[in-house]
Amino acid sequence: MKGALDLPTFPNGVHPGENKERTERLPLERMPFVSRYSIPVGQHIGAPAKPVVEKGQHLRRGDVIAEPGGFVSIAYHSPVTGTVEEIGQRRGPNGQFALTIDITADPYSAQRFVAGSAMDVDSMTQQEFVARVQQSGMVGLGGAAFPSHVKYAVPEDKPVEHFVLNGCECEPYLTCDHRVMVEHADAVVRGTAIVAEKIGAKATHIGVEANKMDAVDALRSAAAGGAIGVQALTVKYPQGAEKMLIKAMFGLEVPAGKLPLDIGMIVNNTGTMASIADYFDRGLPLIERVVTVSGPAIRRPANLITPIGTPIRAVLEHCGGLHEDTREVVMGGPMMGVTIADIDAPVLKGTSGILAFTENETAWPKEYTCIRCARCLEACSLFLNPSRLGKLSRAARHGEALDYHVMDCMECGACSYACPSAIPLVHLIRISKQANREQAARGKGA
Repeated sequence: MKGALDLPTFPNGVHPGENKERTERLPLERMPFVSRYSIPVGQHIGAPAKPVVEKGQHLRRGDVIAEPGGFVSIAYHSPVTGTVEEIGQRRGPNGQFALTIDITADPYSAQRFVAGSAMDVDSMTQQEFVARVQQSGMVGLGGAAFPSHVKYAVPEDKPVEHFVLNGCECEPYLTCDHRVMVEHADAVVRGTAIVAEKIGAKATHIGVEANKMDAVDALRSAAAGGAIGVQALTVKYPQGAEKMLIKAMFGLEVPAGKLPLDIGMIVNNTGTMASIADYFDRGLPLIERVVTVSGPAIRRPANLITPIGTPIRAVLEHCGGLHEDTREVVMGGPMMGVTIADIDAPVLKGTSGILAFTENETAWPKEYTCIRCARCLEACSLFLNPSRLGKLSRAARHGEALDYHVMDCMECGACSYACPSAIPLVHLIRISKQANREQAARGKGA
């Protein structure tokens, strides 16, 4: 399917305001180090990691502080040189308590990471490579925080035809991936080449929305003469979802209940590739990431290279603080992000943005009865029926919602955005999905 500029895209979707002008031209800057860091050991999808340090232990920047708690789990590392202050339950950005390692930074340390020599990745077997990525603490930096090594553990009977890099960054306001692609295109290409070779990909592609043509140009220049193709795509939400990206670039659909690998593809985020290059070329584990700080209630927007575990309050203060009429602070993008329950909670590996909004953006509109206009159907890129799923959820007919593929919903929020009656469709769908998960868990327990 072609878009307004005759560029590839996917069917349906929505066009929310981009609102990227505050930060899309701002170069990356470093968040200053603060006195205290908190690292939850369950930031990723999967089993929580297991702490391997104790209170009072001195650490160098990059030292391992938690080992993987299973295969779908990752290691964690100290973001600073300092001392373990406490290990215990602390409230996270979503308001829930989680096992957390608190570290007090050494006030006399320059906090420089001592780079090691480049690893001989070429001589590694695929299994050794997967183990190294797991020990690096790498997760997808697009927001979901799925452990990267799990995707790279490719079964022999599922060859990878295409390795696809997601540079769309379709969420409004967010520009962290954009700036990484512009300023560190060489690292993105380097990380991409490393992973593509180890997973045996036959072809490699990077998809970038057309509102980031400077990133497209930078990547094409960095990849010149190589085997990596860079494709500009129509600007549309949620093009960054892996199923939508595959549909846009290849015209193929990932079947319901299946993964991209089932049709010969693996999808990763471009920011993850830059971090992969940093790890294998100089030994830097995932102890920092780029965070976009923006929104109408932020005094000084920025794209910050931020150590994992930095208090959100400190990030906001570094950016000049919040305006007096601030009503909500969101972690992630406005479409799929979550409201921050406690601004003293830490930046996580999946924190792509910290956005602050006023009453103008957060006032909840009055809800009206469904007028059966079908705009939610036109918005849904998975061709679900959000209106019906919402009604089934309200009637607590969650089992029936399974017949309408409620579990396939990726909760992108396009249906809620498109609804003229302001029905909280994605919220209702989440309730139904959670009810079905709990029912399935009770069935397994029985």
